[in-house]
Amino acid sequence: MKKLIVVLLALAVVGPFAFAAGGQQAAGGKAAMIGLAMPETHVERWQKDGAALKSDAEAKGYVAEVTYGDADQSKQNQQIQDMLTKGAKLVVIGSVNEGVVSAVADAAKDGVIVIAYDRLITGSGDYDYYITFDNFKVGQFQGGALETALNLKAASSAAPKIITLFAGAPTDNNAKVFFDGAMSVLKPYVDSGALKLVGPAPLSSADSANFTRITTENWRADVAKTRMENLLNSDAKNVVLDGILAPNDTLARAIMEACSSDAKYVDKLPVVTGQDGEIASIQAIKDGKQYMTVFKDTRNLAVATIELADALLKGQTPSIKGARLDTTSYNTGKKIVKSYLLEPVVVTKANFQAVMIDSGYYKATDLK
Repeated sequence: MKKLIVVLLALAVVGPFAFAAGGQQAAGGKAAMIGLAMPETHVERWQKDGAALKSDAEAKGYVAEVTYGDADQSKQNQQIQDMLTKGAKLVVIGSVNEGVVSAVADAAKDGVIVIAYDRLITGSGDYDYYITFDNFKVGQFQGGALETALNLKAASSAAPKIITLFAGAPTDNNAKVFFDGAMSVLKPYVDSGALKLVGPAPLSSADSANFTRITTENWRADVAKTRMENLLNSDAKNVVLDGILAPNDTLARAIMEACSSDAKYVDKLPVVTGQDGEIASIQAIKDGKQYMTVFKDTRNLAVATIELADALLKGQTPSIKGARLDTTSYNTGKKIVKSYLLEPVVVTKANFQAVMIDSGYYKATDLK
C-alpha cells in the first residue's frame, strides 16, 4: 500500500510536465527551464523579443521565464541568479553591458548553457554560443542608404554633402559593429572630400576618443535628443545637414524631433537612418520623415534561438534554418564563440507595406 501511495504521489508531481511537447526533460520528469534575460523595455523591440522567445520555448514544451533588466546590469545579474536558483538548464541573455560576465561565470559553474542573444558578451570565456543578425551588414545598409539618398557618387569636394554621426550605447558591442559597417561605405567619400562630417568625426570605432563622443548612453532617446539640440546650436549651427547617421529607430525619432524645432528643417528633415522597424518609425517612413530602417525580424531570431537551445539541451549538433554559422569573426576578448547570423532587411517607403504589413508583423490598422 505504501508503495502504491508513493507511486501515485510521484505521478501527481510529474503529471503536468510529463508530456511536454518535445521539450527536454529535467530530473524528476519535469520539463527543463529556459531563462530569458532581456536588457530593458524602453526600446520596443526587446518587449517583442522577450514575448516571442517565451512563446517559442513553451511551444517546444519547456518552462520559460522572461525578465527585463531596466538597463541595470546589477538588476539583470540578480535576475539571472534567480533563474539559476530555480534550476534553469539554459539561459538566453541579451546583456545590458559587460558586467554580466560574473553571472555568466556562475552559470558555467552550475553547468548551465548560456546563449548570448543579439549582443555579444565581451570579456567572458564562459560561454560558446552567440545568435544575432549580421550586424555589420546592418551598418552597411545604413551607410548605403545615405550613399543612395544623398547621391554621394555624384558629390564632390567642391560641393560636399554634410552629415553628422550618432552611435548606440558605449557598453553595447553591437554599437561598434553597426558604426563600422556604416563607415565601410561612407569613409571613401569622407576621404575624397565628397562627404563632410560635422561634429565629432571618428572614421571607425577604433578611434575610441571620438567614438565615445558620438555614443548614446543606454540607447536613451532623451540623450540623443539633447545631443542633437546641442549640435544644432554649435557645430551644425551654420550649416544645413543633408543626412544623419542614426543607429536605431528610437534614437532616429528623437533626433528628428530635435531637428523639427530648428527653422532650417521645418519643411525638409535631413535623411535619417534607423534600425528595428519600430511602428512609430514605419509611420514616419510612410509620412516621408524618416528615410529608412533596417528590419531584423525578431520572430525569426526567436525561433532560431529556441531551435539552438533545444538542440543544445538535447546534446545535438545545431542546424539552424535561415542562419549561417560563423566560427571566426566574433571574439569576446577571451575566445571566439560560435555565432549564428540571420539576414536583416532594408525598409523604405517603397517596400514598407510588403515587409512590415503584408508579412503580418504589423497590422495595416497600426498605421494612420
